[in-house]
Amino acid sequence: MPTPHEDPYRLPSIVRPSAYRLRIEPDLDAAAFTGTVEIDIEVLEATEVIVMNAVDLVLEPPVVRGAAGESSGAVEIDESTERAILTFPAPLDLGSHVLSIGFKGVLNDDLRGFYRSTFTDVEGTAHTIATTQFEATDARRAFPCFDEPAFKATFDVTLVVDGALGAFSNSRIVHEAKLGDGRREVSFAPTMTMSTYLVAFIVGPFEATPPIVVDGVPVAVVFPPGKGHLADFALDVGAFSLHFFKEYFDIPYPGDKVDLVGIPDFAYGAMENLGCVTFREAELLIDPATGSQNQLARIAMVIAHELAHMWFGDLVTMEWWEGLWLNEAFATYMQYVCIDAYKPGWQMWVRFSAEREVGLMIDGLHSTRSIEFPVHAAADAIQMADPITYQKGSSVLKMLETYLGAETFRDGIRRYLRDHAYSNTATGDLWAALEAESNEPVGEIMHSWIYQGGHPIVTVRDGTLSQKPYVLGAPDGPSSIGGPWKVPVRSRPLGGGAADRQLLTEPAALVTPQPAVVNAGGTGFYRTSYEPAQLAAIVRRLDQLSEIERAVLLQDTWALVRAGDRSVTDMLALASGLGTQVEPSCWDAVDRMLEFLDRAVSSDERALLEDRTRALLGPIFATLGWEPAAGEDERAQVLRATLVRRLGTTGADPAIRAEAASRFDSGVVDGDLADAIVAVVNSMRRPGDFEEMRQRFQDAKDPQTEERYRQGLAGVADEALCLQLLATCLDDFRMQDGPIIIARLEANPIGGRAVWEQVAVRWDELIERIPPPMHIALGLGLTAQVTDSAFAARVAAFHRAHPLDAGQKRIDQALEYLIASARLAERERPTLASTLGG
Repeated sequence: MPTPHEDPYRLPSIVRPSAYRLRIEPDLDAAAFTGTVEIDIEVLEATEVIVMNAVDLVLEPPVVRGAAGESSGAVEIDESTERAILTFPAPLDLGSHVLSIGFKGVLNDDLRGFYRSTFTDVEGTAHTIATTQFEATDARRAFPCFDEPAFKATFDVTLVVDGALGAFSNSRIVHEAKLGDGRREVSFAPTMTMSTYLVAFIVGPFEATPPIVVDGVPVAVVFPPGKGHLADFALDVGAFSLHFFKEYFDIPYPGDKVDLVGIPDFAYGAMENLGCVTFREAELLIDPATGSQNQLARIAMVIAHELAHMWFGDLVTMEWWEGLWLNEAFATYMQYVCIDAYKPGWQMWVRFSAEREVGLMIDGLHSTRSIEFPVHAAADAIQMADPITYQKGSSVLKMLETYLGAETFRDGIRRYLRDHAYSNTATGDLWAALEAESNEPVGEIMHSWIYQGGHPIVTVRDGTLSQKPYVLGAPDGPSSIGGPWKVPVRSRPLGGGAADRQLLTEPAALVTPQPAVVNAGGTGFYRTSYEPAQLAAIVRRLDQLSEIERAVLLQDTWALVRAGDRSVTDMLALASGLGTQVEPSCWDAVDRMLEFLDRAVSSDERALLEDRTRALLGPIFATLGWEPAAGEDERAQVLRATLVRRLGTTGADPAIRAEAASRFDSGVVDGDLADAIVAVVNSMRRPGDFEEMRQRFQDAKDPQTEERYRQGLAGVADEALCLQLLATCLDDFRMQDGPIIIARLEANPIGGRAVWEQVAVRWDELIERIPPPMHIALGLGLTAQVTDSAFAARVAAFHRAHPLDAGQKRIDQALEYLIASARLAERERPTLASTLGG
């Protein structure tokens, strides 16, 4: 057998669990818990040593009961490998045994494992809760277990809680009993066979909506007291999504209930615990009457994402953490499929082009990575929580779905889930299922997209398609950008006609008559570069492109500007061709260009940029105005907000600023225009607005208003106030929000540089105080900065000398992006005056 220390990251497979019976007694006042666990295990090889996972726990001596009787053992904790090594006096017989262990631990403040959170309700009463977050490897902080995804088992949870508190776990309550001392015992039904990272238990003064029964499954929203009026939208989306996925996958929901739970302090957006999905409150609770369309869409997508995981991730789970990308990429893809059916007017697949763009921009850096890569330690798995997993991964899946056809793709997914239900898989298992349904070489095609970083530019020249890697940054060490790729190209002729498809591996003739749109439908994960004559023909006939094709053309053009293959003049000319089209995704690409220019121009060029911004955006805003018109496109309100923000900040438009200030002063700050109004007011630097925003933050009655003014505070256009906010943000804001404020302060165009200087000085203190899952926030705001290369190099040197234990890959990407932005600014500055004045 392997020795306990032979592989520090993988448990021996000679003992396997099949069922856990877990009893937990949290003491919220003492911030501690005690518990016992019985685990049904199968011993596959005779051994006197059982190796499992535990960290930050005190374990009692273990006991094993089998056919030959009972045996007591000794326990040793190896903190470095987060293992409990249980040793018994004689080898255990082969076959079934029951392993019993008592334990105790601390309810930590680190937003991981079994942790505590505090909040004050609407009546001013303070409360404490205990909740869990176990992905990737933190179940071992709550109870001793075999904490790897392949060690699936059932979980029978019992919580002993204060009689006045609610208790929630993965399955329905089957028994409750008062204990006579003010506490009660709450027992939950055994779960399906699943991985430890999906276990959840929550204790606190929560309330819940009456459940909606969906295909026999009760669905409810659980929330802190007094927030029930914010739960209806989430309940509606949850009910719709659960039924939608049952139909799409053609498999019933694998649990017995669904609770969507809003948690006051939560490090991530949400977590797909089976039947007990946990969320940041801002990702679940909203008043549709005052929330913006973007906020509503965000909540809807997060809910759909997590419920898609009930099948793709929970029912069928990756064998090991290198497969985590597939769980997350697929759930991201499915959130768009689902919410497009829920709200067709939101045009979700047009919105999806923004997901594609985020993945493409990171993937053009030398510090990108392959979508799937070998995972050894838990820290490696954490590296996967980035745009390569979510945005690139989902975009590659959408590209594959388009190539195979939506029904064929869906049928392959159904086959994959049926064949591997309640078990574990590797990426190749999905490709095999899709190949069986499509008769296409899916694995061969996808290999070039999954196991190397980067993506191609597909160049159209003289009727021939060719590819080369897209490169944004400059290498500072080895590059992860690969090539070539098997590129599923869909093209169609301008003026109408069906799209043709071809698999581009080597230079090949364009099968579609020219002039043509390459990347028809905009679902290919690549950039397209047209020769000048082709591009000019397309620009003259922009109205013959679909909205998503126009958005992708703008996004690709800006990406080529960033890479040095196009000029800002080219991008401005293309943007001018949009005219007054109500297409938020297209104007978002223009907005990103103007944001860059806003940070790059000198004071001498500021007036030119303001004039050009007003000339570019003024006509479309004039057609929309401040108030929605009867019958207008649902997405017009999203575009209106983009235009108000950019005209009022970069454009310094006096009329926009006056109206924004008037609305802010009157308190009319909600809906789609709210964030834009706050941003415009911030840019005006009026005395007293910072204090007013702080007061409105403190008085907020819903998570979106809190977020609006928290973001507004971090966007203040005053260096001294930025530093003042930095000095107190870890004390004045929730533990989940303080690090995000730091990231936003680092991105602040006025105070960001000074903020980063202080972050560097206080680095050790901040690392000590911030919960480990959120350390990465200390560097992510840097991507928004556009400054001189010398400063960018100094920032990079600091962060490389102070690497994070987990998440450093994302910091490296932020640093390379920062350096690339500085170089772009320096490259464009000599001609900006003539460009903007032209």
